[in-house]
Parts: sequence; C-alpha cells; structure tokens
Amino acid sequence: MEKRITDSFSEAVETIFHASGRVIISGIGKSANIAAKIVSTLNSTGTPALFMHAADAIHGDLGMIQPGDVVLCLSKSGNTPEIKVLIPLVKNFGNKLIAIVGNTDSFLAREADIVLDTTVQHEACPNNLAPTSSTTAQLVMGDALATALMACRHFTASDFARFHPGGALGKQLYMRVADLYVQNEKPQVPPTASVRETILEMTSRRLGCAVVVEPSDGKLLIQGIVTDGDLRRMIKANASFDGLTAADIMTRNPKCVCDNEFAVRALHIMRTHSITQLVVTDSQGYYLGVLHLHDILREGII
Repeated sequence: MEKRITDSFSEAVETIFHASGRVIISGIGKSANIAAKIVSTLNSTGTPALFMHAADAIHGDLGMIQPGDVVLCLSKSGNTPEIKVLIPLVKNFGNKLIAIVGNTDSFLAREADIVLDTTVQHEACPNNLAPTSSTTAQLVMGDALATALMACRHFTASDFARFHPGGALGKQLYMRVADLYVQNEKPQVPPTASVRETILEMTSRRLGCAVVVEPSDGKLLIQGIVTDGDLRRMIKANASFDGLTAADIMTRNPKCVCDNEFAVRALHIMRTHSITQLVVTDSQGYYLGVLHLHDILREGII
C-alpha cells in the first residue's frame, strides 16, 4: 500500500483539509464496516465525519449531505448496484467525490473526482472470495488519510484527550496528579521529630512514608522523606535509636512531582526509580502531599 500514496492521495488530503463541511463516508457490505471504522477514526482525530450506508442513502439518508461536504465512497469492485445508483445522485449535489476502490476501471473510479487505489491481487480467503486483503487495504488507506490530516491540523495529544475522555486511554491523557493525591493523608514531620514520632506519623497516615518539612513563608519546605526502606537501613546501621531524629535517617532530595503534571508522568517516574510513592509539590516546589502507586492503580491508568 505504500506505493499507493501518490499525488491522488495528497489531493484527497488537501480536499478534505480545506473542505468547509464534513466527510460523508459510504459503502456497502464489508466496505460499509470499514467505512464506519474510518468515520470513527476521523472523528477522534479532529476531522468531522459521518457514516452513510449506501443502501440507506438512496432511501432518504442522502439528506445528510450538505454543501461543502466531501463524499468518500468505498468499494472493492466499484460496480455494485447500490453504488451505481448512489454516485450520480452525489454528483448532482455538486459535492467532491473521493473513491477508495479496488478496481480502477470501475464505474465508481470513472465517476470520482479523486481515486485512491486499493486493488489487491488476491484475497486472503482460500477461495479468493471473502473480502479480507481488500478490506485491509481499505482500512490502511483510511488510516493513512486520518494520520495525514492529523499532521495538517497539527493535532496534538492534548487535542486527542478532548475526544477520548473515557476509559484508561482517556485518563492517561487528561488525569493529573492533583486529581489523585488530594484524597490522601498528608504525612509530615519536622526534622527534629524523634524516630518514634516519625514511625507513628507513617503508621497513622497509611502511606508508608513521612515527608520531613520545615515552615517557610507560610508554606512547607521539603527537607527529605522517611520511608520503610529508611527505617530498615536505620535498624541495620544503629544498635540504638535513642537520640536519632527524622533528619538523621531521612533520604534527602526525594523524588517529587508537580501537582499539575499528568498522572501517567508520575507513573513513569515511579517505574523508572522503582518506588511506590512520590512527594507532590506546587509549581514552586513546596510540599502539598503524597501520591501513591495505588492511587494510579485504582484509576486503571496502568
């Protein structure tokens, strides 16, 4: 299919990109199923599209075609009866017609303004009958159109997120750290806190850590963090804990994430450093709370 990305393909992309209306995509049989998928892909990537079944079109659905719309018709043979009836009606409307067709000598190919060739030598079907390779070729061409149009529109991940708010994919694209950590306790101790006080804070807040902070201009300046791992290292290195403080056993420069960062970015930091919690800060680096791996798991982002 790579060799089919010709000047006709570029013309089709430009035609759709500059159209004042939508893309109306039609087909019959298996081609109709592929057409519906292409509609879905275009809508989710910034190109408004509608599906019009070729059989229903000639029984009233032609009314969805408006001035400025581009009509894209899919057919392997390009000669099916419904297509032969539909195409002259579309031409009478004056709309641009693009064909994704597997027979460049067909009625559809002759009548279309732009032809995208999806001819295949043989179907994957052992009897060379069931549309298999041909529908795959149609699908590839449709995806190529969609991705080219994304490039034309400078369509970004943020744009994608606006159209995909549901499910794990949507959450990866829009959910931020601020949406997750606020329900958690806020474990904190001063640098002078004893080991006992630090352990009690860790236990009561149920996040497996205590952030060591000092007040600064009404905010909390992060000095370090005490985790279960720090406690184990303390036990191994000291015969007695009397006189030890949080500052003595803490890990300095803990891994942090800003509250306005995407949650999936926080997950990446956790995975990179093999940790299960991150200190959450504001844009100036002051302490706000703690994000735990379980918060991300609970939302199904992984």
